[in-house]
Amino acid sequence: MPATSVPSSHLYAVIPAGGVGSRLWPLSRASEPKFLLDLTGTGRSLLRATVDRVLPLVGADHVLVVTGRRHREAVAAQLPDVSAEHIVAENEPRDSSAAIGLAAALLVQHDPDAIMASLPADHVIGDEPTFRAALQDAASVAATGRLVTIGVTPSRPATGFGYIRFAEALTEPAGTTAHAVTQFVEKPRADVAESYLRSGDYLWNAGMFVARAADLLAWLAQTQPALVDGVTEIAEAWHTDERQRVVDRVWPTLARIAIDYSVAEPVAARGQVAVIPAHFDWDDVGDFSAVARQVRRHQPGNLAILGDAQVLSEGSTGVLVSETDRLIALIGVQDLVVVDTDDVLLVTTGDNTQRVKEMVEMVRQTGNDGLL
Repeated sequence: MPATSVPSSHLYAVIPAGGVGSRLWPLSRASEPKFLLDLTGTGRSLLRATVDRVLPLVGADHVLVVTGRRHREAVAAQLPDVSAEHIVAENEPRDSSAAIGLAAALLVQHDPDAIMASLPADHVIGDEPTFRAALQDAASVAATGRLVTIGVTPSRPATGFGYIRFAEALTEPAGTTAHAVTQFVEKPRADVAESYLRSGDYLWNAGMFVARAADLLAWLAQTQPALVDGVTEIAEAWHTDERQRVVDRVWPTLARIAIDYSVAEPVAARGQVAVIPAHFDWDDVGDFSAVARQVRRHQPGNLAILGDAQVLSEGSTGVLVSETDRLIALIGVQDLVVVDTDDVLLVTTGDNTQRVKEMVEMVRQTGNDGLL
């Protein structure tokens, strides 16, 4: 018996589009963060691809993007099918609890029965029909009052992702593939990740959460009551002439805390979180090794090339990302990462791509903030 479907009139996609992506510097910068970039060589930005995945399920009228004020125009330009009123601009980053909390408060004002699916703007997903089926399944479970996440079946012992430990299958609502969640775990060491993979009890945490908007606000109020009061006040002023004045006054006072800590972990501890195990290709394009994986999907070979550079390669492997048209010649270098922009040249190796964030901090300490 199939699960009862949530009417599309009550299902909304909320897409937090924030963060700089410092491990992808100097390609991703504060002025043009990674979600606005084509990092897969497909001709679409990560944000555009995220919206395209959900449109067949919810439609453009049910897409809400929360982004920084400085990126609002660029987001609107990439998403002409999404109403400008549905692109919510933060004055400044306050982490995901504030962004998702404000979206929930706005949705409750509009539709008290709203079910929201919070979907990161910078992930890559293959087999989109399977993704949408998992999302619909998650919405059906969320309608029963649970917080639901989509967990991706791991294909390797990745140390760059968080994990979800799951237990027994849920019997309600009938027909779903949902399991109870017992624990969210942080990025593990390599040996721990290998044990997770062997056990079969863990899924990758893809950072997708589905819940009734009213439930999410209630859970958030248990750990961050002042934050909920703030986003509710903003939502009540949203369609009035007082909107910007209220936002300017309230937004800087909101706590900086990730939704994982304010909602997901506390709700999981009470046994109210479910996970939908999903079997589709997924990647969090968080560093240049991930960029290489994506480019190689449609560009076989030992050297993944993204951009318009002229490349001559003899016996070399790795990834080359370029925003210039200069000739780049590589001879006998292995596992190399080259990122060539107009004002910065980054050279490292695949084993060190997670350390690019450290270089960003070194640049900041030199006072060259204009390069960030």
